[in-house]
Amino acid sequence: MIAQYGIEGLFNISCELVQEKLVSQIKAWQIRYSCWYAGEKCSYELVSSAPYVITATHTSPTTKTVSDLQFLLEQSTICKMTGEAVSEFIKDPADNSTNYCSLQNLMDGSNLINAEGYKQFSNKWICPGFDEANCTLT
Repeated sequence: MIAQYGIEGLFNISCELVQEKLVSQIKAWQIRYSCWYAGEKCSYELVSSAPYVITATHTSPTTKTVSDLQFLLEQSTICKMTGEAVSEFIKDPADNSTNYCSLQNLMDGSNLINAEGYKQFSNKWICPGFDEANCTLT
């Protein structure tokens, strides 16, 4: 079974800055010798970064589930970001919100949630478990 999750965000800052902050956070939370105290806020790996596209993976230290992450950025008068997490072999479609949190933790860690004009759009239909997610635990 494949589980797919998504978030969308709008920013009043440049997509270049959004991309820079996300890539920096992914690198800061790369695979460490131990994730014992970091919870889910570790084991990220940058796959590639090109203008307006970031791909990465996140391996849950708890479940060992690997999520493929992709962020697409679109610049107009504002920056529109679409984030997607996809993982295979999930038994529970809501997967304890791990995929959603792998995206949201990057937004929190990079402090993009406090960026000028930031608004997030997601719901339980495009991101099962969204309405029950508690990313402070992961």
